Amino acid sequence: MTKKVSPGALAVIRRMQQSELTESVIYEEIAKFARGEENRQVLLRLAKEERAHYEVWKRYTGLELKPERGKVFWYKLMARILGFTFAVKLMERGEESAQEQYDLLAGEVEESVAIRHQEQEHEKALLDLLDEERLRYVGSMVLGLNDALVELTGSLAGFTFAMQNTRLIALSGLIIGISATFSMASSEFLAARSEGREDALKSCAYTGAAYLVTVVLLILPYLIFSSQQYLLALACMLLTVVLIIAGFTYYTSVAQDQPFKHRFLEMALISVGVAVVSFVVGVLAKQALGVEL
Repeated sequence: MTKKVSPGALAVIRRMQQSELTESVIYEEIAKFARGEENRQVLLRLAKEERAHYEVWKRYTGLELKPERGKVFWYKLMARILGFTFAVKLMERGEESAQEQYDLLAGEVEESVAIRHQEQEHEKALLDLLDEERLRYVGSMVLGLNDALVELTGSLAGFTFAMQNTRLIALSGLIIGISATFSMASSEFLAARSEGREDALKSCAYTGAAYLVTVVLLILPYLIFSSQQYLLALACMLLTVVLIIAGFTYYTSVAQDQPFKHRFLEMALISVGVAVVSFVVGVLAKQALGVEL
């Protein structure tokens, strides 16, 4: 039976009904490929709760809706690429903007208070139960990423003025980067083994992978531009550094509920600062040694 509410409240309920249904389907779809039985059960519980909310709103609108397939596809794709924890937490972040709508409904729709409470507390508690392997190794990835950014950014910036040839810079950076990748990965492996951890191999793999990907991305501008466009390559390399830091910091801020701004500024200032100092060192070293390449 359709319950009577004001036209404004009905429009809000209609949007919420659509959102709850779509999110219920997203949880169900992600649960199909999420690893770990506990993770699947958490996602299915979330799907069931969203479906129950949909049924509540349906009593007011009297409408039978269909899920937004484009949104379902998008979150499934993100879950495949970036992990289901990131995808569902990003989706729940979007619900924070709906709190004002709950305030509007509180006076007319009694059930909205209970639904809001469940959205804020119970669903957050369930999301915190998700246990995804890649997030257990974020520390290893941060280690590899951070070390590669600081070390290679500084090296490439110093080489840029000292060599003034993108091909020589790329060659030198590649040699240093690959050597440092193996060095960092092996150090992480030995450190994990010394701590008695059974996941030493996985830990070093995540560290090495993060380092190697960073190396490739930072050297790429020097391979794209001509040999004399070394300053343009340097500018693109620094832009790549900022984008890598922004992307990874945003990922961890969503997946691990951490602040974004402080961590981003800290990593960006360190990496760019090292690059500036290294560039100056390259200038001074070339002048002092009188080396011409």
